[in-house]
Amino acid sequence: MAAATTPAATGAAPQASASDIPSVDRVLNLADIKPLLALYGRTQLTAALRKHLDKLRADALAGKLIPADVDDSQLIDILEKQLAAASRLHLRALFNLTGTVLHTNLGRALLPDEAVQAVVSALTCPGNLEFDLETGGRGDRDSLVEDVLCELTGAEAATVVNNNAAAVLLMLNALAQKKEVIVSRGELVEIGGAFRIPDIMQRAGAKLVEIGSTNRTHPADYANAITARTAMLMKVHCSNYAISGFTRSVEVSTLAELAQPHGLPVTVDLGSGTLVDLTQWGLPGETTVRETIRQGADLVTFSGDKLLGGPQAGLIVGRADLIRRIKKNPLKRALRVGKLTLAALEPVLRLYLAPEFLAERLTTLRLLTRSQTAIKAQSERLLPALQNALGTHYTVAAEAMSSQIGSGALPVDQLPSHGLVIRAGNAANGGKRHGRALDKLEKALRQLPRPVIGRIADDALWLDCRCLEQHDEVLFSTQLQGLSI
Repeated sequence: MAAATTPAATGAAPQASASDIPSVDRVLNLADIKPLLALYGRTQLTAALRKHLDKLRADALAGKLIPADVDDSQLIDILEKQLAAASRLHLRALFNLTGTVLHTNLGRALLPDEAVQAVVSALTCPGNLEFDLETGGRGDRDSLVEDVLCELTGAEAATVVNNNAAAVLLMLNALAQKKEVIVSRGELVEIGGAFRIPDIMQRAGAKLVEIGSTNRTHPADYANAITARTAMLMKVHCSNYAISGFTRSVEVSTLAELAQPHGLPVTVDLGSGTLVDLTQWGLPGETTVRETIRQGADLVTFSGDKLLGGPQAGLIVGRADLIRRIKKNPLKRALRVGKLTLAALEPVLRLYLAPEFLAERLTTLRLLTRSQTAIKAQSERLLPALQNALGTHYTVAAEAMSSQIGSGALPVDQLPSHGLVIRAGNAANGGKRHGRALDKLEKALRQLPRPVIGRIADDALWLDCRCLEQHDEVLFSTQLQGLSI
């Protein structure tokens, strides 16, 4: 009679059965489980535990359960990791190394400390959002930022909604519903997500009157299109593309001259909008809101979270009578901003009152004006840690590259920058293309505790260091040790 075989005799891994799986109550009464109970509560912990025990029972039926799976310490370790992952917020901090400073998908402008502290205060304390401290009566939330906006732009009045598309929609609905709005064909822009000026016009209830051609529009085109049904002449800043060559557009000042005899307002959608002359810091020039008002625009709309460097918002500034009409429109309440936006916006605007400190205190401008020399020094400091984490599978080099402002602002202008360029393989394999290896690495970087977002181009992964703050260098380098590739 043959001798019975055992797992040890056959070399097979030892097995555990369903009877070895502990009960929910026994696990919940373990001394080592108490920290998890205190952190996550009994409800979450019990639900996670039941789910994991169900998995262990399925493994037992499939003959895949081993003694280590039912060890108390391993059970607790698995529960801790599962609960930590399940509790992690979906909106997470990350490192933007794409080379796009105002990256729409990554949240655009970063707020300065003054704005952060104001938001914290608004979150934790009651505030005079719509309460007039002088009279003790109800106030207007726009009054929190209207004075400073008027001071910075030269406008008579101002109002704020939740983004610039909303600002344009509200302006058109309030002033041009069932009437005609004249716009140059070359300015019928499309912004992100296939969101187009003609679509906004239609939703606002206004009739679009296209004039001119794609590349050239003349004053006579506007003049000939004006009828008794015209509500306004509208100009749209082409912030996310540029037409060059045989082109012509009509200046705001000329539009104002054309509109004045007819009593029509001239409105300008500046898109990203800036409050200061950027050329003083060596950046590409962009027409400011004040200049647009001075040229004769009756209303100007622009964003708060692009070149302005504040929170997401749409700002409308201009003639007081037109702003009053806009604020009476029912859509204004639907599109208004909350206290957190206003709390962040006011301190950002007030930074502009001291322009000599702006490049230091406004985060967006500080990032845009970083010198290539400083960024190069930073990338060279970071190179050894990254190369060490990647081993021999990849080669890392510190190289010059170009950043862009982003979010449709100055689309053809580049900023000299520097960063880390990662290529798959090394000299031993001839530097062959390894697209899959780069994809794998890009994914691994995205899965770090604080994800690192770069861009793949020209058979390499590019990590532009322009937006990597110096105080984040230690965290960036340290977490690379956990990179799994």
